[in-house]
Amino acid sequence: MDSITRTVSPRLTALRQARAARAERKSLERDLASYTSEADLNDLDAILDRHSDEETRDIRRILASRRMP
Repeated sequence: MDSITRTVSPRLTALRQARAARAERKSLERDLASYTSEADLNDLDAILDRHSDEETRDIRRILASRRMP
């Protein structure tokens, strides 16, 4: 493997991972978009409380941004 390939390959991998993460986040945002009422959001909070903060971090961030005026 030449030096250019060794340098570019990790960068391309990082770029692909970043794009995949962004696509996942956008998909999650779309999935959560239908939960709009305070009751819906409270139900989701109750469900999320059964799981670790690490597992639910992204969902909690999305929901928190919705509750901001």
